[in-house]
Amino acid sequence: MLGRRALCSLLRPSVSSVRVGGSGAVAGRRGFADNTPATATDAAHQDFITAWKKVAPNMEPPKTPLTFMKPRPVVPGSIPTKLTINFVLPYQVELSSKEVDMVIVPATTGQMGILPGHVATIAELKPGLLSVHEGSDVNKYFVSSGFAFIHANSYTDIIAVEAVPLDKIDREQVQKGLAEYTQKLSSASTDLERAEAQIGIEFHSTLNASLSG
Repeated sequence: MLGRRALCSLLRPSVSSVRVGGSGAVAGRRGFADNTPATATDAAHQDFITAWKKVAPNMEPPKTPLTFMKPRPVVPGSIPTKLTINFVLPYQVELSSKEVDMVIVPATTGQMGILPGHVATIAELKPGLLSVHEGSDVNKYFVSSGFAFIHANSYTDIIAVEAVPLDKIDREQVQKGLAEYTQKLSSASTDLERAEAQIGIEFHSTLNASLSG
């Protein structure tokens, strides 16, 4: 999978300086993002709390993952007009409970369009273009990898290892990288060198195609 360093090397200078290195709240290291905790109502969680109080009545019960999870809305009787998405990276939340018309994700099986009422499924993401459609506005991101969790209640959670708005990527750096890896492939003398060059070519080719599209 492609990491943060590989994508950051292709950002425009103004963006790269903010995303990498430096010090302070903006240019420094970014902390792990989290959503506002919500009270869990799951029956299994309540059973655990009850059992804990019987064993250790004078101690506060430990927090479990369910403590921080918001219960999903029930599946509506009719198809909603909007799709609600959460788009999360390891270090920040790009979109939270955003109502949109459609999302197109780069699944390993091909480009997948997600509309309200989509059947519940899980899609693995490959490097490619992710687009969020809201009326006439389309926001595009290049994602390295991840998963899309599509729920039956017209909610979709997208978790990506790395994602960069498409307009922040320097086209010249992408084409330069493609040329470099093409040269490396032609001069590779071992299987490892050929594999590394091929991965670089596929990544830069996909990114170049996303910029051209």
